[in-house]
Amino acid sequence: MSILKLRPACKDYLWGGARLKEEYNKQYEGDVLAETWELSCHPDGPSRIANGAYAGKTLPQYIEAEGKEVLGAHCRRFRDFPILTKFIDAKDNLSIQVHPDNRYALKNEGQYGKTEMWYVMDAGKDAFLYYGFKQEITKEEFARRIQEDTLLEALHAVPVQKGDVLFIESGTIHAIGKNILIAEIQQNSNVTYRVYDYGRVGKDGKKRDLHIEKALAVTRRVPIVRDNSSYPHVADCDYFTVDKLNLDGHIMNKMQGSVSEESFASILFLDGAGRIFNGEESLEYQKGDSFFLSAGSGRYTIEGSCDALVTTIREKAAPVRIGIDIGGTDTKIGLVDIHQKIIAIQKMKTDASRPPQEVIAEIGNAALGLLERQGIAIDQCVGAGIGVPGTVDRKGGVVRYSNNIRWENVEIEKELEKLLPVPIRIANDADCAALGEAVAGAGKECQDMVMLTLGTGVGGGVILDGNIYEGKGIGGSELGHMVIVEGGEPCTCGRRGCLEAYASVTALRRDARRAVGKDLAAGEIFAGAREGDGRLQEVVEKYLERLGVGIVNIVNIFRPQLVLLGGGLSGQGELLAEPLAKMVRESCFGGEKGELPEIAVAALGNEAGIIGAASLI
Repeated sequence: MSILKLRPACKDYLWGGARLKEEYNKQYEGDVLAETWELSCHPDGPSRIANGAYAGKTLPQYIEAEGKEVLGAHCRRFRDFPILTKFIDAKDNLSIQVHPDNRYALKNEGQYGKTEMWYVMDAGKDAFLYYGFKQEITKEEFARRIQEDTLLEALHAVPVQKGDVLFIESGTIHAIGKNILIAEIQQNSNVTYRVYDYGRVGKDGKKRDLHIEKALAVTRRVPIVRDNSSYPHVADCDYFTVDKLNLDGHIMNKMQGSVSEESFASILFLDGAGRIFNGEESLEYQKGDSFFLSAGSGRYTIEGSCDALVTTIREKAAPVRIGIDIGGTDTKIGLVDIHQKIIAIQKMKTDASRPPQEVIAEIGNAALGLLERQGIAIDQCVGAGIGVPGTVDRKGGVVRYSNNIRWENVEIEKELEKLLPVPIRIANDADCAALGEAVAGAGKECQDMVMLTLGTGVGGGVILDGNIYEGKGIGGSELGHMVIVEGGEPCTCGRRGCLEAYASVTALRRDARRAVGKDLAAGEIFAGAREGDGRLQEVVEKYLERLGVGIVNIVNIFRPQLVLLGGGLSGQGELLAEPLAKMVRESCFGGEKGELPEIAVAALGNEAGIIGAASLI
C-alpha cells in the first residue's frame, strides 16, 4: 500500500470558526474548529490513517512499522519527521507571535523551532495579516511597545487575497488576521511565543500566557522583504518544497507525478474532486482531503478537477557533518564538508573522571560553538557521527563498555540529541578511523581494507565492500583482543596475551622500561634502536614480531587488499611497514602464491577518526 488517506487531529482554539467542518468535510463534534493537523507526527496531535491495513493507526505508528525508508533518503538528516501540514480557519485575529529557530528551541523547549509557509485559500474583504515590522526597531523599543500596548503600530499589515503565499522564517513576528482561511506547511514543531493577544481570556477565564522574554531573544526586528526566490516552487527551503497543482476538469483533467526513493509526497487538496491512482490502487479525493505517498511509490495519476499543494523534501544544500572522535585523553570535533574535507577542528580534554552525561554535554556545546564560530547555521548540519573507544551498540546508540573512558551502558545518542537537533550515529573509534582512511585517505582505492590503530591500546577496523564490518551483534572487529601469546601479558580487557598487550604504545614503553630501567617515549625507543642500542633493538624486534603475528592472523582471515597502520606509532613509517610486509610474505597461508595485501601507513593521521565519524551519516 502506497497511498495513505489521512484523518487530521483537530484543534478548537478560541479564535477559530466552523468553515473546516461546513466546507471541508472535517468530522468534529465541537462548535469551534480552528485547525486541522492534516499531516502530523507531532505528539500534540498525530494524524491517523483512514484506509488499508493501517486504518485507525497513527502516522507515526505506520512509519515505525514500515521503517523510516518510507520517508525517503532526503529525510535521513532529520532526527524526527520533518514537517507538519495544517488547515487554519481564522474567524478572529490570531495572537501576535514569533517562532524560535532550531538551536534556541532545542535548548529551551526540547523540540525543533519553526519555519513555515502560508497559502491563502480564502480571505474576506479587507482581510490582512501581520508580517514583520514597518521599519527596524531596537530591542528596547520592542519591549517598551509590548509593555505600553502599542506594538500593533510598529507591525507591517499586509492585505491578502486568495492565492497569496507568504514564507515565514523563524524569528519573524507575524499573525493571521480574521476572516482568512490558510493552508500551512511548517517544520514539525508546536513552539510559539505570544507577545500580544488582544486581552483575550482562555477557557479557564484567565488571560493567555505571553512569552515576552523569549520573544525578545529570538525576534528579528527588521522589515521582511517578500520575494519569489523559491520559483518555480510555491515555497522551497531545507525543510520542505511545495508545488501547486491545478486541474480545471476540462482542458486539464489529468496529471502524472512520480514519488522517488528520495522523498515521500504529501498531497493536500484545497478544492475539487476526483480520483488518485498509484499502481493497482486508487482512491477518491474531495476538497479538504490529505494523502501521504511513501517514498519509492513510483508514478501516480490524479484525475478530475482540483487545486492542491504537493510537498516533498529536497536534498540539503551545501550540507556539513560533525565528526566527533572521543579518546581516553582528548576529544576532537570537526566539521566535514561534502568533499570529505575538514572545515574546522577543535580539540578538548575528555576528562573521563566526570559523569558521562557531563562529558557529552560539553562535547555537544563545543560542537555548537564550533558551528557558530564558523558562521554555519545548525540548519546546514545534516548529522553528527561519533567514534568511541570500546564496545558500542550502533543500532541502539549505546556505549556498552569502554575501559578507556570508563563508560558502561551510556546512551550517548540520546544524550547528545538533547543539544544537537540532528541525527546522531556512533561506531567504535577504530572503525571510524578505518572508514575515514577508506573514504578519504590511503585506502580510498580499496573496497576491502583492515586498519590497526597503534596507540594507548590497539584498535582494529575492518572495511568490507566499502562498509564497516562488525558482525551480527555488537562489539565486532576488536582485533586488538585476539590472543597471540597464551597466558601472556595481562591486557586491559581482563585476558592475557592479547595483541594489545604487546603491540600498543603502552606495551612498547613497558618492555623498554624493563630493558633499560627508565621511561622512554615511543619515538625515543625507535631512535635508540636505530642508533645501535642493543637492548632497544631487541625490544623493537620483539615488538615487530608480535605485531606481525597479529597481522598475519588478520590477513589469513579477511584477505584484504590493504592493511593500514595508524595511531601514534604509525609515524615510524617504513621502519614498521617493510619488516611487517616481509613477515606477511613469509608467514601467510599460501605465501606469495596468494594475493597478499600491501602494508602501508595511514595518510590522514588524527583526522581519520573525525572524517570516518562524519561518514557514518
